[in-house]
Amino acid sequence: MTALPTPDGTTPVAPLIEVRDLAKSFEVSSPWLERVLAREPRRFVRAVDGVTFDIERGQTLALVGESGCGKSTVARLLVGLHQPEAGSIRFDGIDLPQTLNSPRAGTLRRRLQMIFQDPYASLNPRWTVADIVGEPLIEHRLVADRLELVERVGALLSSVGLSTSDADKLPHQFSGGQRQRISIARALATNPEFLVCDEPTSALDVSVQAQVLNLMDDLQRRHGLTFLFISHNLAVVRHVSDRVGVMYLGRLVELADRSVLFARPVHPYTRMLLDAIPDLAMSGRVRQPTPGEVPNPMQPPTGCGFHPRCPSANERCRVERPMLLPFEGAMVACHAEAEGRL
Repeated sequence: MTALPTPDGTTPVAPLIEVRDLAKSFEVSSPWLERVLAREPRRFVRAVDGVTFDIERGQTLALVGESGCGKSTVARLLVGLHQPEAGSIRFDGIDLPQTLNSPRAGTLRRRLQMIFQDPYASLNPRWTVADIVGEPLIEHRLVADRLELVERVGALLSSVGLSTSDADKLPHQFSGGQRQRISIARALATNPEFLVCDEPTSALDVSVQAQVLNLMDDLQRRHGLTFLFISHNLAVVRHVSDRVGVMYLGRLVELADRSVLFARPVHPYTRMLLDAIPDLAMSGRVRQPTPGEVPNPMQPPTGCGFHPRCPSANERCRVERPMLLPFEGAMVACHAEAEGRL
């Protein structure tokens, strides 16, 4: 589809990532024999439920929310580790799930990579750093011989602040922050355009987090990378993101530019998340406590998933699912906002 010209006559650049009505469920049934003896039906949990967003080239979209809200499932759907059961994902205009299941998958996979959460689990403990970082180069046939492989691995390690002499070491010889740098070097091996970062700093100390985040910011500016950044740490999100999406029970409840979301949060759940950030300035700002716990995702509430915890909920919230609609520069899924009850 050709983008419409803007009022000044220029043609807007299409987003690199276009996600529409994405959905994914997982079976969580008991083993077959137990289920038959107990006469229980199969049980499913809806991990992602109708998620829609775009990511512009060279920008970072952060997805935030409590554990179990579906952030990591979205990340895995975008790199082909899970198959969507509904909706579409387009990468640079290409149908991503369909292409990843075709002979053209190798070409597309070089253009997108993933950085995993736990640097202690994502690296093979029996491989040297040279083997780990060099594997994508060999698999995608990006080097001609052993000499070129050694040179490329050394250059990648240098680009993330490690020494070329580290290539012969094993992962257990490095700290958590250094291991995550190795993971980043591995992800950069194929010169990707898009990186999916699934809580890449959550297992690290705060000072090390800052080093890794600054490294990623520098790499983004130098290489023009596009990021999907998954996190539950709003302080980190405020530092790295251009746009922020807030997820709750598999759905997007608010999507806005970083400055808009942190200055004027609209959805009650977004306000709850921001109220949980410690107020170091001691500003005396009134905070609204939100009661209750996240509902069981296998038995989600009808209507708006947040209504059991929302102080502004009414009968409509309990029976009708809100749509993500524009509101003052943001996209918000909230009946209370639409009716002026907030």
